Amino acid sequence: MFLADIYSAEYPGPSLRVKKTVAVETSKVLLKENGVNLTLTVVDTPGFGDAVDNSNCWVPVIEYIESKYEEFLNAESRVVRRQIPDSRVHCCLYFVAPSGHGLKPLDVEFMQRLHDKVNIIPVIAKADTMTPDECAHFKKQILNEIAQHKIKIYEFPEVEEEEESKLHKVLRERVPFAVVVQIP
Repeated sequence: MFLADIYSAEYPGPSLRVKKTVAVETSKVLLKENGVNLTLTVVDTPGFGDAVDNSNCWVPVIEYIESKYEEFLNAESRVVRRQIPDSRVHCCLYFVAPSGHGLKPLDVEFMQRLHDKVNIIPVIAKADTMTPDECAHFKKQILNEIAQHKIKIYEFPEVEEEEESKLHKVLRERVPFAVVVQIP
């Protein structure tokens, strides 16, 4: 995912869009790695949290997630099943603004409503606006607030294989991830 162009001229990235909306927008890209093809669907809400009144702004996102699970369940429940693509939402990369002041009340509210429906992985956006020390402090602050509000986030599982176990340990220590998005 990180070495592939997810957005195209037909589906421009969030920074190239003019409109902001709380509607759910999707873009699909085929990722090929080591002979494995994976169709990745990126679900985006480019105006989430930007309104003056943000009460219930999470509703379109939750309705989208629930509708995808319902579609899949309905297809699986049929007597004569057709093979359909799995369009369920398996993971939410929740981008946190690099304010240095922790989670906003909207972040907490949204994650509390979402954490029982999908795996949440918190990500600090625009991490290059912070020093390494500020970023480390901000990560601890976010994790403390997540724990304080009893929000369940994705935990990389414990595994038997030594190599994979080391990788999962490194990933667990880096949550929330800090990213810099570079637009060409």
